[in-house]
Amino acid sequence: MIPLAFALRSPPVDHTVKTDAHTHQSLTHALIEAFGHRSYILLVLGFFTCGFQLMFITVHLPAYLVDRGLSVNAGAWALGVVGLFNIIGSMLAGWLGDRMPKRYLLSIIYTLRSLAVIAFIMLPVTTFSAIAFGAVMGLLWLSTVPPTSGLVAVMFGTRWMATLFGFAFFSHQIGGFLGVWLGGVLYANTGSYDVVWWLSVVLGVISAIINLPIIEKPIERLAPVPA
Repeated sequence: MIPLAFALRSPPVDHTVKTDAHTHQSLTHALIEAFGHRSYILLVLGFFTCGFQLMFITVHLPAYLVDRGLSVNAGAWALGVVGLFNIIGSMLAGWLGDRMPKRYLLSIIYTLRSLAVIAFIMLPVTTFSAIAFGAVMGLLWLSTVPPTSGLVAVMFGTRWMATLFGFAFFSHQIGGFLGVWLGGVLYANTGSYDVVWWLSVVLGVISAIINLPIIEKPIERLAPVPA
């Protein structure tokens, strides 16, 4: 990846000729502005669910399939299919994000994830259903990233986009930790993954709802007043 990064180099930009608020905004002000913005908070909270669902499935799906009587190969194939269809889903989400409101796209993705989980755990678990589930979840896997990062750019511009998306991704990682940890703890205590599966469904529905009120437009920011 490092050698390929050289192809993305661009000439240095002279920021001294710009006097808009975006250019001169400090990191502290950017963080205060973002965390004081209701839409950003909703976006960050919604991304928590993404991490919870993905990491739970990544770590515990193979064990779940073995627990349901399938071979260890079924889990490997299911996760492999997730990776394959993730390529398609991520590119498709980026394409759709340019053609429809990003908040609606996120809501649809979280809703479809919940429906996919319900269908998977309610129907008989077979090698075919496991691979089919992997394909569906692969399409919805990291497809949340393009609209999420896109919303950050739309609302706050690109000056501190990496930092602000980083905080959103931190929420994603906390969700991932809890998905993995709770999966193990609840299985050890109950002998089943059912509680965590249904918890992922509930979180998906909640995220689908809280993404809908997001205001998908640049934040109103006052320009600096000359001395």
